[in-house]
Amino acid sequence: MKKILLLFLLSTTSFFPQQDWGNKVDEKLLTVLQNHREFVSIPNLPTNIQNMYKNISWVKEKYKKIGFSFKNLEATTLPVLFAERILNPDYKTILFYFHIDGQPVDPKAWNQKNPFIPELKEQTENGDWKSISWDKLNTKINDDWRIFARAAADDKAPIVMFLSALELLESNKQKPKFNIKIIFDLEEEYGSNAFLSTLDAYKNTYQSDYMIIMDGPAHNTNKPTLTFGCRGIATCSITTYGAKLPQHSGHFGNYVSNPVFTLSRLLASMKSEEGKVLIKDYYKGISISDDIKTILESVPDNSGFMNNGLVIKDAEKVGGSYQKALQYPSLNVRQIGTSWKGKGLKTVIPKYAKADIDVRLVVETDGKEQLEKIKNHIKSRGFLVLDRQPTDEERLSNNKIVTFTSNSGVNAFRTPLNSTFGKKLRKSLTETFGEEPVSIRTMGGTVPIIPAINKLKIPAIIVPMVNMDNNQHSPNENIRVGNIRQGIKICLSILETDFID
Repeated sequence: MKKILLLFLLSTTSFFPQQDWGNKVDEKLLTVLQNHREFVSIPNLPTNIQNMYKNISWVKEKYKKIGFSFKNLEATTLPVLFAERILNPDYKTILFYFHIDGQPVDPKAWNQKNPFIPELKEQTENGDWKSISWDKLNTKINDDWRIFARAAADDKAPIVMFLSALELLESNKQKPKFNIKIIFDLEEEYGSNAFLSTLDAYKNTYQSDYMIIMDGPAHNTNKPTLTFGCRGIATCSITTYGAKLPQHSGHFGNYVSNPVFTLSRLLASMKSEEGKVLIKDYYKGISISDDIKTILESVPDNSGFMNNGLVIKDAEKVGGSYQKALQYPSLNVRQIGTSWKGKGLKTVIPKYAKADIDVRLVVETDGKEQLEKIKNHIKSRGFLVLDRQPTDEERLSNNKIVTFTSNSGVNAFRTPLNSTFGKKLRKSLTETFGEEPVSIRTMGGTVPIIPAINKLKIPAIIVPMVNMDNNQHSPNENIRVGNIRQGIKICLSILETDFID
C-alpha cells in the first residue's frame, strides 16, 4: 500500500529534479552553527523590550542580505515582524511562520551558568552532558553534539535553518519558484495575542496561497516530518456542593453529603474504564476510512517503547493506537480541588468540589457543541445546572446541583494529505531523502496561532525540524547538531519545490 501511495504521489505532479546539497550544507555548517550561537545569545523574553528589538535587528540584518524587505506591523503590545520577498507576481505565495520569543527561565534549574549563553555539549558514557570547547567545531562536526540554551531549539533553530537554506540557494544563483512572506511572532510563548490582534488590519498583507509553520519537534525517529493539523482546545469547570459551609467530619459524617463523591460519580459516568467517552454523540461525525487508516499506520510509532517511557501497562482504547487516538476529541480532568485550600489535612466535609476539564478538539468537532454535550450529560444525570453559585432556596429544593462554566476556546485545523499542497511537499521531501517523510494527520497539542490559520483560510502544514527530546519549555533546552544539518536540507527541499499548478 505504501509503494502504491508513493507511485501515486510521484505520478500526480511534474518531475523536477533537485540538487544534492549534502556537500554544500556540510561546508556551510560551521558558519551556520556560529550564526545560531550568536542569535541564541540574545535573550528573548518579551518582558525585556530592548532585548526583543535586538532580536529583531539580528533577523533583519541577516534576511535583508538575501533580498527581504521588512515591516513592523502594529499590534496590541510588541509589533509583528513581517518580511517579504516577491520574486514573480505570477508565482504562488507561501507564508512562513516562526516565533522569536522564548519561555521564561529558572537559571538555578539549568546545568550551566546562564541559559542565554549557549554551550556546546557531548554525551558521556553514563548519559550526562558535558560542555566542550566551541573550537571543536573546527574539527569534524559530530551530529550528536548538542547546543544547550533557551530557544536553541524553540524556535531560533528553524529561523537559522531557513536563513541558511536561502543563503545556499542564493550563492548557487538559484531562486525559489514561489514568493515568500514571513511572520516572526514576538510573543508566541505567551499566547500570540499581539499577532492575533493584527489579523483584521493586515489580512491582505498576510494573504497567501499556502502557509508553512516551522515550529515544534519532528517525529521521535528524527525523520523528516510533516504535520497536517493539530487539535483545538475547549475548557470547562464542574462544581458540586455539600452544606453551605464546611462541616466537621466527626459531627456530620454520614449526615451531610460530601460533594467529592457526588463529583466523582458524575465524572465516572462520563468515561468507561477503557477510556472511551460515554457522553451522547461525543464522537459524532468522526470516521476512519481505509485510506486514513493507511496514513495513520504509516507513522513509525512504537507503542511498546512509548508505554515503557510513560511507565504504563496499557493505553486507553480510544482508536486502538496513538495516531488513531489523536483523531478523536478527548475529555481530560486536569485538576480537582475542594473548598479547603490551607496547608496539611483537615477533618472537614468540604462545602464544594470542583473539577477543571479540558477537551481537545478535532476538525469534526466544534468547541461550543462539545461543551453543550457535556452540559446535557450532566442534566441527564438529574442535576440542576447553573452558571453561578446556587442560592439558599435552590440548595433547599435540589439535592443535585452543579455550577458549569466553560470557554469554547479554539477549534482544530487540518489540511488534507492528498491536497495539492500536501502532495507537492511530500513528493519533494521524498526525492531529497529517498523515503517518504513521516506524515502526521493530526498532532495532539494545540498551537496558539490556530485562530490565524482558521481566519486567514490558508491551507497550512507544520514542518517540525528539531529533535523530540529538546526539552522545549523546560530547563536545559537543546538542539541536536544533526537536526540543524537535516533541517537545512528540509528547507532547501521546500525552497526547490515548484508550486505552479
